[in-house]
Amino acid sequence: MRIEAWSTDGLDLLRKANTPEMTRHVGGPETADQLARRHLRYLGHLDDEEPGRMYRIMLLPEGEPVGTVGFWESEWRGKPVYETGWSVLPDFQGRGIASAAVHQVLAAAAAEGRHRTVHAFPSAANAASNAVCRKAGFTLIGACDVEYPKGHLIRANEWRVTLR
Repeated sequence: MRIEAWSTDGLDLLRKANTPEMTRHVGGPETADQLARRHLRYLGHLDDEEPGRMYRIMLLPEGEPVGTVGFWESEWRGKPVYETGWSVLPDFQGRGIASAAVHQVLAAAAAEGRHRTVHAFPSAANAASNAVCRKAGFTLIGACDVEYPKGHLIRANEWRVTLR
C-alpha cells in the first residue's frame, strides 16, 4: 500500500466511509453538505480550517482507494502539535493497512518539520484504532475528553509519538 495526496476523486471514498459502522466512534454519519465541506477542506480549499495534509490509502498493485489518513496542525494543552487520524474501509481492516499508512504519514509529518510530536485521540471504545497507535510506535499518555465532532464530547485515549 501507499498513501497518495488527496485529490478531487476522494469524495467517493468519503461517501463509502460515511456509514454508521465506520463512524460510530466519531459521532455518526455526516450529511451530504458536511461531506462536501470535508472534501474541500482535505483539498485545501477552505481558509478557515487548520492546515494539514490528507491522503488516500491506496492498495497495491491495483491502486484501489481503501481508506484515509492524514495529519494537521492542532493545539493540545496550549502547545502546537500535529494530530493524526485515519480510517480503513471494513473489507480491508485487519490486514495492517492502517498501521502501515500511519507510519507513512508520520514520515511525511517529520519531513514537514514544523512540530516535534504527533498526537492521536481515538475513542477509548475503539480497540482497533488504539491498537494501530500501539503498532505505529505511539505511547499511551492516558484517557482524556475531546470534542469531536464539534459539540460532541467523547472519552478518548491520548497517544503521542516524537518525530525523528
